[in-house]
Amino acid sequence: MFLSDKDILEYMDAGKIKISPAPDLKTQLGSCSIDFRLSNTFRVFEHSKHPYIDLRAEIDTSDLMRKVDVSDDDAFTIQPGELVLAATQEELVLANDVMARLEGRSSLARLGIIVHSTAGLFDPGWIGTPTLELGNLGRMPVKLYPGMRICAFTFAQLSSPARVPYQLKPANKYAGQEGPETSRFDKDVEFP
Repeated sequence: MFLSDKDILEYMDAGKIKISPAPDLKTQLGSCSIDFRLSNTFRVFEHSKHPYIDLRAEIDTSDLMRKVDVSDDDAFTIQPGELVLAATQEELVLANDVMARLEGRSSLARLGIIVHSTAGLFDPGWIGTPTLELGNLGRMPVKLYPGMRICAFTFAQLSSPARVPYQLKPANKYAGQEGPETSRFDKDVEFP
């Protein structure tokens, strides 16, 4: 069952959903979601350094992308067909019996901006700053500004606490991340 705005506030008060810095509830709280804001840091692919990505090759995944920091007063321009990583300004911590889903904002989707390609599920016990997989499916470049509402999170109560919450999973790769993290596919069990 997804949580309503009333339930979200109760879960925040009880510490089952922690968001820091605290959201401005007048502008960020929806009927069944909370909007998160775009941070200042982006990671863009280094197309000229690598002709392709070989998932079995030993590569430093952080070498695939370079970090770009944008000041509060500036914008990041995402080009048509481009995929970049970004992060939210907020950190999210979930109790062991609460899951979250990252959702795009319709206003941005209507301009061609997607905020996640597949990574929309945040397991119970998640802790960290969410990484966004921003894509521009449109034909025109779009300027994105730090601090703008970029995505929304919805929350659901599990039937019972997870037996092994995310931060305790031996194979968790992103718990505690603090900014846009590059892929850690090399940590997958099928790639020894």
